Amino acid sequence: MSGTARTVAMVLVAAVSLATAGGVAAMTQLTGNIETAQMTVLGPDRPKVVLPKDPNAGTPMNIVIMGSDSRGGENRDLAGGEDAGARSDTTVVMHISGDRSRIEMISIPRDSTVDVPSCTTENGTTTSELYSTKFNAAFAQGVQAGGTVADGALCTVKTVEQLTGVFMNGFIVVDFAGFSSMVDAVGGVEVCVEEPIYSEDANHLSLDAGVHTLKGVKALDYARARKGDGLGDGTDLGRIGRQQDVMASLSRKVLSQEVLTNPAKSLNFLKAVTRSLTMNEELASIDGLAGLAYSLRNVRPDTITFMTVPNEYDPVQTANVIWTDEAVQLWDNVKHDRPLDFDPDAPSADASPSAPSDGESAGAGTGNAGTKTGTEDGAEGAAEPASDSPSPDSTEIKQAGEEAFTGADTTKVCG
Repeated sequence: MSGTARTVAMVLVAAVSLATAGGVAAMTQLTGNIETAQMTVLGPDRPKVVLPKDPNAGTPMNIVIMGSDSRGGENRDLAGGEDAGARSDTTVVMHISGDRSRIEMISIPRDSTVDVPSCTTENGTTTSELYSTKFNAAFAQGVQAGGTVADGALCTVKTVEQLTGVFMNGFIVVDFAGFSSMVDAVGGVEVCVEEPIYSEDANHLSLDAGVHTLKGVKALDYARARKGDGLGDGTDLGRIGRQQDVMASLSRKVLSQEVLTNPAKSLNFLKAVTRSLTMNEELASIDGLAGLAYSLRNVRPDTITFMTVPNEYDPVQTANVIWTDEAVQLWDNVKHDRPLDFDPDAPSADASPSAPSDGESAGAGTGNAGTKTGTEDGAEGAAEPASDSPSPDSTEIKQAGEEAFTGADTTKVCG
């Protein structure tokens, strides 16, 4: 059961960055309803209120998001009972563009065949190098050597940097209980189930075909489910698409008017987020998070892209996957802050980072199998609340997990 349970945190990625951004945007909108007066009439030397500042303004950021299936405390029942240690079979690199116009969520398959470098944990223990092993061994080895979730995260970050050649600014780890609380705080997430699902391993999850609003625990089970009726081939790759769908749904919900104009939901969501995180100290600065969140106030579903590292099955370790040559270009785009679908060989390729043409979004990168989505120019002040659902005239169906898509794209159709 633990094998199916350890990938849930992928659905949390959108929540981590968008939660705080949603709270700031909500407060910005609400202040427009208040009558104001200038305090300066009481004296010229009074301190001025300063809006949050992004300490990394103008600089792209890369954050490694992981999920922990630690079996202690609130997570014990959700994860299927008590067990030693903590593991993470889900890792997403979140790229935030330097101009803060787009967010890109890149899923790394847990079964990728990789070399894992040695890593020094916080207690000074140094792990061994591992060769031709699964990617998720990095987190497990860090936890085993250092004894904490943070140690697992540190070893994962070092592995990601070695594999991609991209510097990571920080990490965030979220647990099962945290995810469940986040979803409940916004009233559930809407998912489209194309055919009936039943999974004994995922707490006997049973869903009829159609549109469902899933609350915390059931959303967790849906994200964890791998084997069972209506769940495809039972591989980790098969469920990545469902997890990305849930991420997109959660981001739409958080960015929607339903949450942004509801102070109670915004506050509950922020509480759920902050209770469930393990972060590096540099990223965890309250001032820094508030500034980053405020700088992301114009982000909308169509400027958030989800994709999986291009891969194919490993011919030697057939249960694993290896990254293809397309992954090299993907990480080069991330390193140089270019949209994910940037093609250096295309006649009209523009190598400048975050430079969309008129009427075209820099954030709607769609890999090698999609199109860009239009967006508005970034403007001062909070953006208008985004729609909960894709545009009704959108007929193209993207295959979540197999190709890149944005939070405004259609990935499934329910009658």
